[in-house]
Amino acid sequence: MDQTLRVSLTRHNLEGHHILMKKSQQNDQAEALNLLESLITKAKSSGADAADAVFVEGISLSKSIRMGKPEHLERSENCDIGLRVLIGKRQAMVSSSDTSLEAMDELAMRCIAMAKAVPEDPFCGLAEVDQLATNFPDVQSCDTFEPDSDHLSDLASRAEQSALAIKGISNSEGASAGWGLNTVAMAASNGFARAYSNSSHSLSVSIIAGEGTEMEGDYDYTAAVFAADLDSPETLGASAGEKAIKRLNPKKAETAAVPIVFDPRVSKSLVGHFSAAINGSTVARGASFLKSKMGERIFPKGINIVDDPLRKRGLKSRPFDGEGVITRRLNLVENGCLKTWMMDLRSARQLGLQTTGHASRGTSSPPSPSSSNLYLEPGRESPEQLIKDIKNGLYVNELIGFGVNGVTGDYSRGASGFWIENGEISYPVSEVTIAGNLKDMFANLGVADDLQFRYGTDAPTVRIEGMTVAGR
Repeated sequence: MDQTLRVSLTRHNLEGHHILMKKSQQNDQAEALNLLESLITKAKSSGADAADAVFVEGISLSKSIRMGKPEHLERSENCDIGLRVLIGKRQAMVSSSDTSLEAMDELAMRCIAMAKAVPEDPFCGLAEVDQLATNFPDVQSCDTFEPDSDHLSDLASRAEQSALAIKGISNSEGASAGWGLNTVAMAASNGFARAYSNSSHSLSVSIIAGEGTEMEGDYDYTAAVFAADLDSPETLGASAGEKAIKRLNPKKAETAAVPIVFDPRVSKSLVGHFSAAINGSTVARGASFLKSKMGERIFPKGINIVDDPLRKRGLKSRPFDGEGVITRRLNLVENGCLKTWMMDLRSARQLGLQTTGHASRGTSSPPSPSSSNLYLEPGRESPEQLIKDIKNGLYVNELIGFGVNGVTGDYSRGASGFWIENGEISYPVSEVTIAGNLKDMFANLGVADDLQFRYGTDAPTVRIEGMTVAGR
C-alpha cells in the first residue's frame, strides 16, 4: 500500500495515539521528578549540604536491511539515575539503573561516603536561585509518532532501492532507519525540578559504485526530531548513489598550497574544533590555542557563529541546561570577533565569569560545558560563486583521522574529494592529506549561502585560503 494513503487512512487513529503518548510522557516525567525529589531528601537527611539528581529513560528502535533483505533489528529500553551530593567543597556522584526504594537508600549512603573521602574542589556547587530557569519555552523537542519495525523497514528499503536504481551502482552496504525517545528529569536542593522529553528519527544508506578493484563507496544521512522533517527515502537514496558514482576513478593530487573548499558535511567539523577551543573547562586549564583571544577578531568580518538551544525542532534543543540554568541563543562569534567562552558553573567560577548555560551532564559524571544547536551562519555567495575564481584547488567531502592539536591549533587530516580547475569541479581525488593551523584557517575563511540544519553542529560550504595539500 502506498505510504501516503496508509497515513491518511489511519490519521484518526494516529491522533488518538499521539494524545495517549503525550499523556504517558507527562506521567513519566512526573514520576521521575517525584523519584528525584525523594532521593535528594534522603541525601540531605543523611548529611549532604546540597544535592542534585538527574534521571534519564530511553527507548530506541532500529532496523537495517541490505540488498532488500532484513539484516538487523534492535530495540533497547533503559533508565539510569545519578545523584550528586556536596559536603562543603567536596562533591561525589553515583549512578544506578535500579530505582527501587532499597537501591535509592544505598545510592544516597554511598554518595555521602564518597563525598567525605574526596579532595575539596573550590569551584563546585549548585546554581544560585537567581540563575535558575523559570521560563520554559516550547522548543518542540518531542514527536509523538512512534514508528514500528515495519515502518522503519519500509523507509530503509525505499532508500536502498532508490540508490540501487542509479546507473553504475553495483552493491549496497545497507540502509538503516531508527527512532528514539528520551525522558530527562532533573531536580536539586536549590528548588529546581523540571523534566522534558526528546525524540529522534534517522535514516541512512551506504552504497557502492563500480566493479572489482575500481569500486568506490559513499553515503547519505538524514536525522530530525520529527519524522515529518526527514528527507524522503527516495531523495536520500538517489543522493547517496550519485555521490558514489562521482567518486569513481579517483586520482592523486600534486602537493601544493591551494584554496580548499569544505562540503557542508565536513565543514561542520571546523565549527566543532572551534567549539572545543572555547570550551570553558579547556580554557580554564590553559589548554586551548584560543585561550588569550577573547574579544579579538579570529574570523573575517561578517562571520557569525551561533549556539541556539531554543531553536524549535533542533536536534540538540533544550529548555534548560544540565544545572537547571537558563538557556538562550548566544552569539559566540560576532562579526568575526570571539565574544564568549562556553561555560558551565564550575568553569565560569574558575574564569571569574558567569555561566553561559552550557552545562551538559549524564548520570555518572558531574556537569561540563557542551554546545547545543551550534552553527556557522551562511554567507551571501552560492557554493558555485565561492569556487569560481579558483584556478587550482581541492573540494573536500570526506575527512579521515583526527590530527588536530587543540593546544597549538595544528591541523592535519586525511581527505578525499574533487580537484577544482578554473572554477569548476574536475575529477575525484583520494589519498591526500590537508594541513594548516586552525588560527590561520579561521582567519582566512569564506562562507557560502547553503546552510542546512542536519547534524546539530552545522555549517554551509566553506572556503579556506592557503592550506597545504600533500599528495604524490
